Amino acid sequence: MSAPPAGTDAAPLRVAIVAGEHSGDQLGAALIEALRARVPRLECFGVAGPKMVAAGCEAWAGADSIAVMGLAEVVRHLPRLLKLRAQLRRRFLAARPDVFIGIDSPEFNLALAAGLKRAGIRTVQYVSPQVWAWRQGRVRTIGRDCDLVLCLLPFESAFYAEHAVRAEFVGHPLADQIPLEPDAAAARAALGLPPAVRVVALLPGSRLSEVTRLARPFIAAAAHIAAQDATVRFIAPMASGATREAFAREVAQLEGAPHIQLLDGQAQTALAAADGAVVASGTATLETLLTGRPMVVAYRVSAATAFLLRTLGLVKVRYFSQPNLLAGRALVPEFFQEQVSGAALGEALLEQLKDADQVRALREEFTAIHRRLRLGGAARAADAILSLLAPAPQAAADARAARL
Repeated sequence: MSAPPAGTDAAPLRVAIVAGEHSGDQLGAALIEALRARVPRLECFGVAGPKMVAAGCEAWAGADSIAVMGLAEVVRHLPRLLKLRAQLRRRFLAARPDVFIGIDSPEFNLALAAGLKRAGIRTVQYVSPQVWAWRQGRVRTIGRDCDLVLCLLPFESAFYAEHAVRAEFVGHPLADQIPLEPDAAAARAALGLPPAVRVVALLPGSRLSEVTRLARPFIAAAAHIAAQDATVRFIAPMASGATREAFAREVAQLEGAPHIQLLDGQAQTALAAADGAVVASGTATLETLLTGRPMVVAYRVSAATAFLLRTLGLVKVRYFSQPNLLAGRALVPEFFQEQVSGAALGEALLEQLKDADQVRALREEFTAIHRRLRLGGAARAADAILSLLAPAPQAAADARAARL
């Protein structure tokens, strides 16, 4: 009989964890709860958002402290990020956790994992970097620095297998959390929206930098839609007070902007209430897919980052939104950089919504993808991590022999 995983005997399971931004906080909280269900004596510490803190993680820094998007943008924050990473490395080495889990934020977490693994600490990357999409050479360093990669998308584990990197597809926890048939009527009632009007949700991102770039064209898209149909109601869930303030400022400054109901969080409720959505590229596109709503997707980075991406030919895939990546074809319209305008976004969503048969077919495809991702992701991730930590039978036998 092999020895139990760390944390199941006298000593607790000690987990160092670093999660960036809102989506990482969601994943981290679900993972902590799944681990605690299996190992009640669990200690978690590191970089955490409010949901992870509520799940019992000790926050040494907030998840928003490493939420930086884009190549050029990172340069501006580099001194602060390097200082934080060095501090975390020292504290983790002193704490000697059983495992380090980096959730998303690969540029920050993979370098941290490298130093911890060299010191003999097991390392896990939860959410694969888009190594299959750009800078594919990183797969070698990921395999060197991570004992395990937990993949949210089904095609990712096959890519790692081709390069002999240990990786498991665990499904996406959001697919478990969001019902296959969201209750639109209940969502509208919760938000005080009439049951019979058309509702459009605007999701300009969770980072302040995203909202700063996308607020104006998203509001202009709402104005374009309202000019075609004055009965449409607009809602915009905001990830934080800072993003709400930035978005509200743009609404006030844009002449002809329609009324937009701003929400504090409640993105999934807003999507369930909506007929369609204008969405920033990222996790919100997956949430929109899982809610079964038609969408148009926008992606804007700094001019310097866009120049580097185009000039160096770093991107190796045809699509950037998760619905199109998962389907392997253009299910939803995508707009990048200078293509992002109010008229383009608004007209594209109106085109999607005007054909009831197309909307029905799109929802059927979204539901099929939803079912593929609905695997009990947090539980599978927890089991994979505990399996990594469990001694192999021969190692356990050697340990028992050494104690005799």
